[in-house]
Amino acid sequence: MLIRPKSLAAATLAIASVFVIIPEIARGVQLRDGTISFVQQPRLVEATTTLKDINAWGATYYFTINLPEKAGEPLQTVTFNQHEGVDNIRFDLEDTRAFVGTRRNKGENIALGSVTRDKKTRTVTVVFNPPITPGKTITIGLRPVQNPFSSGVYLFGVKAFPPGEKTAGQFMGYGRLQFYGDLFD
Repeated sequence: MLIRPKSLAAATLAIASVFVIIPEIARGVQLRDGTISFVQQPRLVEATTTLKDINAWGATYYFTINLPEKAGEPLQTVTFNQHEGVDNIRFDLEDTRAFVGTRRNKGENIALGSVTRDKKTRTVTVVFNPPITPGKTITIGLRPVQNPFSSGVYLFGVKAFPPGEKTAGQFMGYGRLQFYGDLFD
């Protein structure tokens, strides 16, 4: 027996009640070779230092990153590769910190899994444990042993990686730090 609705509105309501509406959730992209990538890539918002004088002790270099709500994957790893600058900056890896928010608006601390350095490539790698869920702005604070001896611009290429064994790092931009010496430098 076929039941006919008495109006178009009743028919629409009957059809709508059959379907469940599921909110759209962005999922990461998986390439043919199995590499996992973000749908919407994280963005480097700002890079700053607390001390701009050459040779200064006690500085912190802050890198603020926005992980969009529709990133599709959490943020597992961030790398900082020193591309430019006369001196090779060394870091106190054990003093690395991360938190939700910005340098001026700090939120809760974020647990770090490991922080490592590759001297040859001048790269510091920060791994989060657990990974950072999409929809957050976070800041990572790297502590140099000492600011560089030479004044000038120091550029750090910053990449983000989702969790997984085979992931595509996505370049977020360059963190630019300027250091100054005395007038005769």
